[in-house]
Amino acid sequence: MSLGWKNWSRSDIIYGIIVPIIVVLVIVGLSQLSSIFGMGSFGIVTGIISEIEEILIIVGVPLLLGLVWNRWAGGASGFLLGSLYAIWWAVKFGAFSGGRLLMGFGPMLLGWVLSAMLIGYMAGALNRRSENFRRMVIVGVVSATAGGLLLFWLLQLSPSNVVDGLDGFLLTVLSRTAAGVIIPIIAKVFMWYGVAMNKKPDFGS
Repeated sequence: MSLGWKNWSRSDIIYGIIVPIIVVLVIVGLSQLSSIFGMGSFGIVTGIISEIEEILIIVGVPLLLGLVWNRWAGGASGFLLGSLYAIWWAVKFGAFSGGRLLMGFGPMLLGWVLSAMLIGYMAGALNRRSENFRRMVIVGVVSATAGGLLLFWLLQLSPSNVVDGLDGFLLTVLSRTAAGVIIPIIAKVFMWYGVAMNKKPDFGS
């Protein structure tokens, strides 16, 4: 039954108005941290925000679609979002000169595309629309970690890479492993509210 113009609930107000506004305000606040704490914190703030953007775009979305839909949705979204992220990064940081891709940037850009595509496809192929929370977490961790390892390896092939050593491994791989734990929780909530399936989640099964 469709909802009429008078049919509003408390959850509509919370999730349709309050939560989105809070999220937007938090993002705006993060963007202003460097001006609040001084320019010395600009690099750190930029790095944190860039990493969050990267995880959301080329890990979170493909992994989520792979878990709740199928491997084709996860893989295709990973390819598209990975490509868009790679193009955005290349333009923003000047990887192109005279319409040509500068030497050394190729493996980095390819890594973002292939990593995102691998994460989404593996998630869908392994989970197969399962509602079991433990299976989803295992699939999420395996898929995200595999994508992180692939990206870290390709980054090492690029002479333009600055993400190396233990710090680079933690930033590239373990951040994705952590996303592999968090995203299944979000996927389970989606299923709970009937976005994927009309059943309450069973976190203990």
